[in-house]
Amino acid sequence: MSDIKLTLDGDEEKEDKKLTSLMEDEGKYIQANIKFSNEEEKQIDDFSEKIDLTNTNIILQYGSGAQKKISNFSEKTLETVKSKDLGEIGSLLDKVVVDIKSMDDEEASGPFGFFKKQVNKLENLKVKYQSAEKNIDQIAKTLENHQITLMKDISMLDQMYALNEDYYKELSMYIEAGNRKLRKTYQEEIPALEEVAKTSNLPMDAQKVNDMKAMANRFEKKLHDLDLTRMVSIQMAPQIRMVQSSNAIMAEKIQTTIVNTIPLWKNQMVLALGMNHTEQAIRAQERVTDLTNKLLKSNADKLKQNTIDTAKATERGIIDLDTIKHTNDQLISSIEEVRNIQIEGKKNRQLASDEIARLEDELKRNLLSKNN
Repeated sequence: MSDIKLTLDGDEEKEDKKLTSLMEDEGKYIQANIKFSNEEEKQIDDFSEKIDLTNTNIILQYGSGAQKKISNFSEKTLETVKSKDLGEIGSLLDKVVVDIKSMDDEEASGPFGFFKKQVNKLENLKVKYQSAEKNIDQIAKTLENHQITLMKDISMLDQMYALNEDYYKELSMYIEAGNRKLRKTYQEEIPALEEVAKTSNLPMDAQKVNDMKAMANRFEKKLHDLDLTRMVSIQMAPQIRMVQSSNAIMAEKIQTTIVNTIPLWKNQMVLALGMNHTEQAIRAQERVTDLTNKLLKSNADKLKQNTIDTAKATERGIIDLDTIKHTNDQLISSIEEVRNIQIEGKKNRQLASDEIARLEDELKRNLLSKNN
């Protein structure tokens, strides 16, 4: 049996609390049938009999509670299912991209400095890897939280869809009850009043006919407003399903990212780290080979020069011929000079002896001359 009850006082407080509770809980999908059941048909007939078009307040408040429910439902639906902000994931993805790119940076170094820098470079690479891995784990956790939120929204949207069907059915019942009242008014009540007015020919009876037509016209406009509100409820159904479908697609994509993409990122990062190790080993081996070849060439050049110098040294005499010749020349020259000096000395001694003899003879003569 339907739990919808038509009222003439426009009280929507109970239903509004039901909607608020729905926004805060998950619940399960509720099937709803918008066709009128036998009990609802009876309720519509009974309610149409209670409608008094002569009561201005009834016309003013007719169906207003259901209209407010639709209005509140639309606002709360929009507020609840608004798009979730994925900017946090975007910033984390940017950070991961920067970390991964920085893992490929080249480091310039000389042939000897290379070996000293590789340890620090490897440590820096591991730090960058750990930073990227941390950001990826944070992305996964954030995605999981968004997925949970989306799944809750999907469940809640199922309930909203069912609740919207209830509101649509309630509005339809108000409109149907009002239409039945209008048909009865136009087909029975107004003709009866017109008959009374014709019979009595009294101005007051004629005024009652005009008043009834005016009230019926106002009520017809009221039903038209309710029909417009019902159209909002009709439009709300595909909108809810569209948002629900978008949430489901996003939840599936997040699931794919968590299950496939993020593990693939980690695998590729591990492979990149391993390939970097291999590349470093190859480069180190190349540097070792180059350095070995350079040392071998340098030592070969030095060995050649040393061998030549040694051969020259072994083939050279203890004393050079030039030295012997120079020494011999100097010796001969010295002998000749000594001989010449000796000859000159002997000559000078002879002259000196002769001079001494002459002086001695002269002295004798002078002495003898004084004695005579």
